[in-house]
Amino acid sequence: MRRNTIFLGSAVLGFLLWRQILTISGTVQYAFPERVEVEPEAVVVEAERIGVPARVEIPSIAVDAAIEKVALAKDGSMDVPKRPLDVAWFEPGPRPGETGSAAIAGHVDDIRGKAAVFADLHKVKPGDTIVVRDEEGTPTSFVVRESRKLAAAADATEVFSSTDGKAHLNLITCSGAWDARAKQYAERLVVFADKAE
Repeated sequence: MRRNTIFLGSAVLGFLLWRQILTISGTVQYAFPERVEVEPEAVVVEAERIGVPARVEIPSIAVDAAIEKVALAKDGSMDVPKRPLDVAWFEPGPRPGETGSAAIAGHVDDIRGKAAVFADLHKVKPGDTIVVRDEEGTPTSFVVRESRKLAAAADATEVFSSTDGKAHLNLITCSGAWDARAKQYAERLVVFADKAE
């Protein structure tokens, strides 16, 4: 891919507490119900920590690649990785595992036409697993939902955003014929994946 252009509440609880009064010998002297009002402590739910992505693994096509951080290129498109065997995560978007659609791009070949990191991305099938590891090695797994080809100039909003409140990971590479005039491939192959439950 020489150019990757794709445009519990805090309510008071009441309950019956049965209390037994014991004699020194340990036998029950009497028992009676006592109503006690209990104010529960606030429940704090800690959000899952998602680290900065460092590596991506796609076992079905033997990919284990370092992740570079990129933003927008001068032409407004997502920038691409500097090294052909690395991939690039779109840093302005969500981290893989966070709500939304995280995007990772990789080259299909290098400037000499030699196979690059996503040369076999077209072989990935629905149900395949993708694992992203953060800088501490913590894995986040995704399951491939579908693969689709888009024209290079197609609207790619769905690749970079979602509104379903879930976490997605979308992998992008070049596809189709090389357009010498435009100096880019005619299509983009996008693999859509969802965070594993």
